[in-house]
Amino acid sequence: MGSKNLALVVGSYGTEAAASEDYDALRSGQDSGGYEIVGAVVLSRSEDGKVQVKEHGDKSVGHGAAWGAGAGAVLGLFAPPLLAATAVGAGVGAILGKIRKNHEEKQFGVDVDEYLAPGTSAVVAVVDDKWADRVEEALDRADKRISKAIDSNDYERLRKAIEESADDVIEQINS
Repeated sequence: MGSKNLALVVGSYGTEAAASEDYDALRSGQDSGGYEIVGAVVLSRSEDGKVQVKEHGDKSVGHGAAWGAGAGAVLGLFAPPLLAATAVGAGVGAILGKIRKNHEEKQFGVDVDEYLAPGTSAVVAVVDDKWADRVEEALDRADKRISKAIDSNDYERLRKAIEESADDVIEQINS
């Protein structure tokens, strides 16, 4: 994975239903061979600001704890503070701190409040950057969309750290 150039693609939605429909369309596009998704989640944020992972997947693994690790890595890259609030373990915290610092230095530019405001939903996907435009276009129900380059090494380190404490992190993300 370290040799790939990755992109984070985010679509913002006024309703959870629209986000779920685009998520399903995104997965269908992958299944038909149109592009490859490294990991994806549908997030919903309640009016009181609580974020829930409604659907998630990681193409490299089919089910169980590794799905949650993939969801956690995508969530951590989109919004390190959201995952930091639920993350357990020094390894995850240290990697999130480095990712946050990298994002600030690079002016990463994905604002959680803009793309996942209270009462809204979002589809967040990590893809090889050669597919970013296609994936962004597939989110056609989104009110707004963005794609940003991300560090594939950050993704891989975060994924591994979350897998090491996957049960605890998954329980917190899904609660």
